[in-house]
Amino acid sequence: MADVGLSGRVALVTGALGGIGRALALRLAEAGCDVAVAYRSGDPDELLAALAATGRRAVAVQGDLAEPDVPARLLRETQDALGPVDVLVANAGLGTRAVLADIDADLWQRTLAVNLTAPFLLCQGAVPVMAERGWGRVLLVSSVAAFTGGVVGPHYATTKAGLLGLTHSLAATYAGRGVTVNALAPALVAGTAMLPGDEGELAAKLPVGRLGTPGEVADLALAMLRNGYLTSQAIGLDGGMHPR
Repeated sequence: MADVGLSGRVALVTGALGGIGRALALRLAEAGCDVAVAYRSGDPDELLAALAATGRRAVAVQGDLAEPDVPARLLRETQDALGPVDVLVANAGLGTRAVLADIDADLWQRTLAVNLTAPFLLCQGAVPVMAERGWGRVLLVSSVAAFTGGVVGPHYATTKAGLLGLTHSLAATYAGRGVTVNALAPALVAGTAMLPGDEGELAAKLPVGRLGTPGEVADLALAMLRNGYLTSQAIGLDGGMHPR
């Protein structure tokens, strides 16, 4: 059933061809959004067909978020095809595992560009337009590494923690103008490229005894996006790994 708050809105989801991104895009379409799926590489045709089957409009926008001109172009192409972005889900992430001594300037800069600079530039382009129109939803996909440091490395943890600062700053600035900004911090989700080891061994370490699913991440994300009273929050989804 279409959601009264999301129905007819335009959503942009980055990293949309990954397990979590695909689930997010489909949940948004099922809730009544027209959806732009942003990706760096791969074939979006299957996802576009699945989105079209919901009866909503869908478009693919392609670009490498490590390039500083790409976020503005993705917003522009989405607006040209579907209209101004009402719902922004910055889900794309880069997580190359490395210890401190092995993180060179190139890896640091690319991780920063994809995980933090690109979400900032997307918000910089989209949020003021949302505020002018009196309604908007922003969800930044962080990680449990923002709280614990994680296992991918300090470069990754730093960028994911930076998203929390961006969340709180923007939420405080735009809450009175109909725009909510929140962060979702998942960990150990099956069907993603971010698992730091064997699935069985990782699952055994979690209090719930299993890994999460992209669908569970998407379900929580949709609940956050529907709620106009929820803003400036960073919500974890990690099977009880890091109680807060």
